[in-house]
Amino acid sequence: MTALIIGATGFLGSELVRQGHSAGRTTAATFHSRPGNAPGVLWHHLDLRDPQQLDAILDAVAPELVINASSGEDDWATTADGPVRLAATTAQRGIRLVHVSSDSVFSGADSPYDETTLPDPVTPYGGAKAAAETAVRLLHPDAVVARTSLIIGDGGSSHERVVHELAAGTREGVLFRDDVRCPVHVTDLAAALWELAASDATGVFHLAGSDVVSRYELGTLIARRDGIDPALLPAGRRVDSPFPGALDVRLDSTATQRRLHTQLRGAREFIRTGPGSAAAGEGLGGAPA
Repeated sequence: MTALIIGATGFLGSELVRQGHSAGRTTAATFHSRPGNAPGVLWHHLDLRDPQQLDAILDAVAPELVINASSGEDDWATTADGPVRLAATTAQRGIRLVHVSSDSVFSGADSPYDETTLPDPVTPYGGAKAAAETAVRLLHPDAVVARTSLIIGDGGSSHERVVHELAAGTREGVLFRDDVRCPVHVTDLAAALWELAASDATGVFHLAGSDVVSRYELGTLIARRDGIDPALLPAGRRVDSPFPGALDVRLDSTATQRRLHTQLRGAREFIRTGPGSAAAGEGLGGAPA
């Protein structure tokens, strides 16, 4: 199966490329600013807002599978309109599509959320992601829509740096005590996405870790692992901040987990304390990154 990874230079996209190449899959990848350096991978520049570019890449690669791991933040044209175009084009060509969505599509008013829950976003980014996944389900009924939460890894993400910078006092902001999520490890997430891609699964799936933690608790786990005194991390509450967003967003992944061989571990399990361990994620900081 020839696979095309869209957004392949991002944190998740890079891991998808790594796992695909390691498994011997024929893998092509797209980038927006500069190509990655994964060996044996063909890189293509793509702006999802450009339909001619998308058609040209699909013609060149002729993929049987597309995994969309891109994130345009709250840029509607990239985060919403781009996946709409992608869903319509891949459906027309008979290409399997796996679209990565986010727990940002939920308001936090009715947590926990299972796979049947309809989006009710409260932020521009959440609204764009909700529009994208709704369009994907409408235009490409055989696609997979995979909602996930804070993505943690083994170093290199922006929010590992956020914890270090907040502790060092070189960054303004706080980690919210009243904002809880279900972080997932990037290797678990990528493996689960590949597993869903290779199956006949369709519809909505939740790929989140089994532990519910606040952004502050997540920061302290990372700090302890890295030998940083957690007392150095500034804490606060989102409700007291000028930054809007949902508070209690717990993705219930029980139904999805029953279908998977891949184990979606909890943050307290995969963030290990001790020399040489590392983890990273997205969305820890109270102030915009």
